[in-house]
Amino acid sequence: MGFEDGGIDLHIHSTASDGTLSPAGVLARGAALGLRALSITDHDTVDGVVSALESGIPPKLAFVTGVEVSAGIPDSLDNGQALHLLGYFIRPSDPGLASELVLLKKARAERNPRIVAKLNALGIPLRMEHVERIADGGQVGRPHMAAALVEMGAVPSQEAAFDRYLAQGRPAYEEKFRLPAPRAIAAIKGAGGLAVMAHPGSLSMDDRSLERLVAVLSDMGLAGMEAYYPGHTPSMIKKFSRMARRAGLFVTGGTDFHGDNKPSVAMGSGKGDLFVPFSLYEEMARAHARQAAGA
Repeated sequence: MGFEDGGIDLHIHSTASDGTLSPAGVLARGAALGLRALSITDHDTVDGVVSALESGIPPKLAFVTGVEVSAGIPDSLDNGQALHLLGYFIRPSDPGLASELVLLKKARAERNPRIVAKLNALGIPLRMEHVERIADGGQVGRPHMAAALVEMGAVPSQEAAFDRYLAQGRPAYEEKFRLPAPRAIAAIKGAGGLAVMAHPGSLSMDDRSLERLVAVLSDMGLAGMEAYYPGHTPSMIKKFSRMARRAGLFVTGGTDFHGDNKPSVAMGSGKGDLFVPFSLYEEMARAHARQAAGA
């Protein structure tokens, strides 16, 4: 399958967080690729969604308001990994969601200087001003730090920056605050949205533990699972799709596109072989309509 078949991409980051395409640029590229639906899902902010809506949605492109929220795995199943929840069809102006995002943004802003201080202690003279210049008004995150490390010649690539310093378990990693899963799901649902588990393959759980986590989160209001993802093999996509169906969840997919901050991942096709069918968007839209109607 190719773009002429009308694929979708429901996991895209813009310059409002740690992507390198503006929200309008995301829309323009999606339309040029022939995508039929896409969602901007910036980390802990809806600023990119608001900007995209203000810029105007291209004809024939279904735009889904979105956000990606960092959440904590419930204690009984916590394995130290980050749980990422995608919120779709959210109302960007919802005050309840906004208050939770403000909390996450504050925690992120406090975390960044601690990462820089750890890098300084390792002998790398990185300054926050350098990182903020690269972020160019967007939320500062580790990809911006990685880009700064490349610019100053400390590492040969952003991937190397994560491998050597910034990834979990590396010397400059700093743990971040995460919303408890019930609060994150409640905030998404309170804003009229659908809560979806992002890239389950990244959780490093065996199948039994993941099934238990899905069951627990489903009881909290989880509605879907992102089975289609560049880091998932075809067999993993099938496995996660079956797991979602057994739990009564719908299936979604996206590339986690970040532009030049993840140069190996292209919008719409991931690493070249990902195709997410439009039928999954249609199913998700029906689920949203049922939720909105109180079904």
